[in-house]
This record gives sequence, structure tokens and C-alpha cells, in this order.
Amino acid sequence: MESLLPFLLFAFVASVTPGPTNILVLSHSSRRGLGATLPIIAGACVAAALMVLVVGLGVGETLLRFARVQQVMTWCAVLWLSWLAWQIFNSPPAPLEVDGPRSKGVSLLGIAALQVVNPKVWMMAMAVISLFVGDGDRTPQVLLLSLYFLLVSLPCMTLWALLGLGSARLLRSPRALQRMNQVLALLLLISAWLPLLIQGR
Repeated sequence: MESLLPFLLFAFVASVTPGPTNILVLSHSSRRGLGATLPIIAGACVAAALMVLVVGLGVGETLLRFARVQQVMTWCAVLWLSWLAWQIFNSPPAPLEVDGPRSKGVSLLGIAALQVVNPKVWMMAMAVISLFVGDGDRTPQVLLLSLYFLLVSLPCMTLWALLGLGSARLLRSPRALQRMNQVLALLLLISAWLPLLIQGR
């Protein structure tokens, strides 16, 4: 328990700092409203917490030993994010749909799948296990860390959704909303490709 506070700080930083999932949540809430974005937040956070659990139980470490598997996962994530960025960039400006049931955007399954194929999420989970799981029976510790990570990441992602909702309400003109979508699409594209470009150097 003495490592709980450092872990909570780690989980907070990992969840609240900008990344592809955060940008997707912000973009989705700005276009579809908070109601339609809450399932996306839940899917992303639950999937990330499950990654911590899977890695802690030993499955992730075995999987990430294969370099080819990591490469396939990376390219799946990058191509899917690039396609989403294209869709966001070309989406027409539309009035904010606060209720969200009829909204079409990123699906819960899609955002969860992104966490599964994103090597950065696996590496984050491995860092959690290697830094914060002590000696003794690992299973209860891993279960608790997964639960704590979920509880920390949910409000962090919700904060990004609220930022998207607020920005959409401030930018009332269709042209301003479209420009915001295009900026978010470019940020998503950069966040997807920049790690590959850095690795290639």
C-alpha cells in the first residue's frame, strides 16, 4: 500500500495527458454530445484496465516478446487512427446532439479494440506491473491495480469529453466547428504517426 500514491499519480498522468484516445474522446463529445461519448469513455477505460490485468497475469509479457506481433499491432492502430482522422477531417459541421442516442461516431467496440492493438497501452500496463506489483501473491495486487486504474482513468477521460463539449458550445458557427474538427483530426494523425517516425530514426 505504500506504493499506492505513486501509482495513483502514474495512472493520473497516463490517463490525462494528450494521446489518441483523449483526442478521440474530445472530438466525439464536441460533435455528438456527452451522452453519446460516455459509452466511448467507458469502453476505453475498461479496455485499458483489462490490459493491466492481462499483463499482470503474464499473458501480455508473453505476447510482447514477439517483435512481429508488436509490429502488426502498431500498424493496425496507426491505420485505424488515420482512417478516423480522415473521417473527422471531412465530417460536415453539424449542431451538437446532446442526447446522443442516434449519433454515429466511434463505436464502443472500436475504441476498446484500439486499446487492445495499441502497443503503447501494453507498455503502460507493463510499466504498472513492473513498478507497482510487489513480492508475494500477485493476483490480488494486479486486480486492485486494475480497479484503481479504471477509477482514475474514468474521470480523466470525462474531463476531456467536457472540454470537447465546452469548446463546441463556445464555437457556435458551423465554420468554426469544422475548423476545430480539422485541427483535432490533424492532432490525431500526428499522435498516431509520430511514434513511428521517432522509432524510424
